[in-house]
Amino acid sequence: MRRAVCPGSFDPIHNGHLEVIARAAGLFDEVIVAVSTNYAKKYMFSLGDRIDMARETLASLKGIVVEPVGDGLLAEYCRQRGVSAIVKGLRSSSDFDYELPMATMNRQLSGVETVFLPAEAHYLHLSSTLIKEVAGLGGNVSDYVPRSVQKRMLAGGSAPDQPNRG
Repeated sequence: MRRAVCPGSFDPIHNGHLEVIARAAGLFDEVIVAVSTNYAKKYMFSLGDRIDMARETLASLKGIVVEPVGDGLLAEYCRQRGVSAIVKGLRSSSDFDYELPMATMNRQLSGVETVFLPAEAHYLHLSSTLIKEVAGLGGNVSDYVPRSVQKRMLAGGSAPDQPNRG
């Protein structure tokens, strides 16, 4: 079985994420959408809500599993789950410059390859940060997020369930 992982914090999951995940599902037998938590970030949604939103929006796609990454290295997670590839969407050359060292390190640590998929032109400008900023200032983000995500954003998100680290 060819298994890949699409890692990310998905706070919130948006149409650019969905497009890359759907394309990955066409390339691999199984795609694990691995929802991560970066304790240096401030989240709008709890880990549980981010997982629920991903499951809701990806339910119609075959071969998709949504689960938390947990603590530790992505390379180790991939080794434990039998993942042969990490799939990352790229919007620009700066994304590539950011992702390449991590791809090289993951390959050296666990042998897992990284597959870069260029984002669809319609989504090149999207980021979860930008979507949260626009929505927070009263802008309409309905063209960029699934309806269920937009409803949760309008409700104000959820209290993060991040442990106090530091």
